[in-house]
Amino acid sequence: MKNAIAIRHVAFEDAGTLEPVLKHRGVALRYLEAGVDDLSPAKYTDLLVVLGGPIGIYEIDRYPFIKDELAIIEAAVKKGVPVIGICLGCQALAAVLAARVYPGKQKELGWDEMMLTAEGKSSPLGAIAGVRVLNWHGDTFDLPIGATRLASTATTPNQAFTYGPKVLALQFHVELPQRDMEKWLIGHTLELANSKVDLGKLRAETARYAPGANAASQRLFKDWLDGAAD
Repeated sequence: MKNAIAIRHVAFEDAGTLEPVLKHRGVALRYLEAGVDDLSPAKYTDLLVVLGGPIGIYEIDRYPFIKDELAIIEAAVKKGVPVIGICLGCQALAAVLAARVYPGKQKELGWDEMMLTAEGKSSPLGAIAGVRVLNWHGDTFDLPIGATRLASTATTPNQAFTYGPKVLALQFHVELPQRDMEKWLIGHTLELANSKVDLGKLRAETARYAPGANAASQRLFKDWLDGAAD
C-alpha cells in the first residue's frame, strides 16, 4: 500500500489514530469530502477508509451524493481493495453487501466494552478485549450474508464484522484521539442536548478510557493492515 483515501462526512470526524499507523507504513492519506468533492479518485486508491457522520446511509432522497458514495465503496469491495468503514462507513459497507440498515431501538452514546465473538477475539479486534471504546450511533444494520460478526453489545448485536480479509467494518469509534473529543462535543451539540447527555460525565469517562482505547486502536489497525496486505 502506498496511498489511502478517506471519505469524510464532517470535518471533525477524521481518521484519527489510524493516521499515524498509515504514516509509519509510508502510506499517504488523502481526504475527500462527501457531498463536495469528486469521489472518483477513490476508484484508484490502495486503501479506502469511509468515516462517520450524523446522517443515515439510507437517506439518499435527502442526500443524493450517498448513491455515488455507495457505488464507490461497492466497486472497491468487488475489486478486492482493502476497505475500513467506521460508524456511517460501517453501515455503508453493510448496505453495499445487501444488508438492511435502519434506526436502532435506542441510541448508544458513551464508552462501552465490546463483547467479542470467538472470531473477534482471534482477529485484530482482540486488541480491544477488556478495553472500553466509544459508541456514538443511532442506526444499526443486519449482518450481511457471508460476513463474520466480531463484536456486539446488549443493545446492538452487530458492532463489527469482516467480509473476507479485505473488509473491516466497525460500528463503534476506536479512531477518536482523546485530544479531539471536544471537537465532537461542539460539532454534535444538538444531538447531545436532545439526548440529555451529561457532558461532564462524558469528558471524565473520555479522560479515563480514551488513552487505553487509543493505544489499542493502533494495534488493531496495524494488525488488520498487516493481514490485508498479505
